[in-house]
Amino acid sequence: MVTMASDWIGSLVSIHCGPTLGVYQGEVSSVDPTSQTISLRHPFHNGVKCTVPEVTFSAMDIKDLKILEIRKNSNEVPKQNGPDSNPTLTTHGACKDKGGDVPVNSASVTVPNKAEPKLQEGGSSSCRGPNQVTPKKNGVKNGGHMKNKDDECFGDGMEDLLDEDFDFEGNLALFDKAAVFSQIESSERRGNGARSRGTPGEQTPSRYRHDENIIETKPVIYRQITVPQPETKEYSTDSGLVVPSISFDLYKRLLAAAESHGLSLERRLEMTGVCASQMALTLLGGPNRLTPKNVHQRPTVALLCGPHVQGAQGISCGRHLANHEVEVILFLPNFVKMLEAITSELALFGKTGGKLVSNMKDLPETPVDLVINCLDSHENGFLRDQPWYKAAADWANQNRAPLLSIDPPVSGQEHAVEAKWSLSLGLPLPLSEGAGRVYLCDIGIPRQVFQEVGIKYHSPFGCKFVIPLHSA
Repeated sequence: MVTMASDWIGSLVSIHCGPTLGVYQGEVSSVDPTSQTISLRHPFHNGVKCTVPEVTFSAMDIKDLKILEIRKNSNEVPKQNGPDSNPTLTTHGACKDKGGDVPVNSASVTVPNKAEPKLQEGGSSSCRGPNQVTPKKNGVKNGGHMKNKDDECFGDGMEDLLDEDFDFEGNLALFDKAAVFSQIESSERRGNGARSRGTPGEQTPSRYRHDENIIETKPVIYRQITVPQPETKEYSTDSGLVVPSISFDLYKRLLAAAESHGLSLERRLEMTGVCASQMALTLLGGPNRLTPKNVHQRPTVALLCGPHVQGAQGISCGRHLANHEVEVILFLPNFVKMLEAITSELALFGKTGGKLVSNMKDLPETPVDLVINCLDSHENGFLRDQPWYKAAADWANQNRAPLLSIDPPVSGQEHAVEAKWSLSLGLPLPLSEGAGRVYLCDIGIPRQVFQEVGIKYHSPFGCKFVIPLHSA
């Protein structure tokens, strides 16, 4: 098995990883049958050369694999066409695999010897001979002189070529892709990132752009988070990292493990409020809207909260928004007994000057800038039958303002209010289409806490605390 795997090293392949990761092409550098991985050197992603020298793929991410060319030794460079051979202008060619020829949607053009342009030093072509001098302009248009120039460039039997049938298959076979790749790799980059037009043998100092890395990097692994019981729905970040969704039972176990190590509910509420308020401030316009010169147009946000943990998260978000000079109107129905977390968050919110209402008639009749929905709970589904819940949902639908849901319930539960954005915490739950665009925020759960519940975790956030997710 190891011998068969090593036979493919040096071959050129094309790997299709689905609509999210795209298509990669490159030369096989290693095949590991044990871990079910394959690595490509000098990879191209969707036709663009990657910034890393090598990429590793897992078998579960590969949707389709095509062998473009089988090469036993990748260091062998096929012979170039001699000086007497016809120069061939090509874009792509026919590649061969075990099944035979693989057609490519491109063409090549062969210029006959009798119309062959002479090559000058540096590889550029010219229609004039090496001893001809560009005539000086005398300011007088001469029809005969222009005709001679046309005959010089485009004459010489070119009309006879129009009567001949063009041999597409023969010219496609002339394309030597290995030689082209070798020439591309041997050429140096100029300061502006363009390829050098000099001969491959010239040794010029390398110049790198500001976004190029001169240090050898490890292969990129896009599936850095694995869960013990994968859900059917997966997401991906802007950089291509795969973020799987988890069930609500696993989500509860994760929060319980974090709380046992000191990440209490109060600390999670504060982290959620900060991340959600940052996202809301960005949706409201950010620095373009919230400036000292624009105090007469302060944005208005309506917060719809229920008597549960999700409602406490919304109150924490409203407190931070009010601290940033946003007019916050908080709706919370009257209950005889409230959760301790809601009581403490309400006490802090009351010190910001924000408005607290318990009757739907006190909500604004005109559209607000943003509605934040925290009415739903993951467990108390019976609240949707309450009159206050239905009235709040109807008001949100009629206000015609964009809506952000914080920690929405899993798919399968009916959404009374259609959201434009949804913010998940830690790891996403399998949300339905009614959740809108999904975002993920970091609530500070350490990596070893993920490992305690069987989740292999590497942070997908990078330098941010809130990142967008895309359906895979």
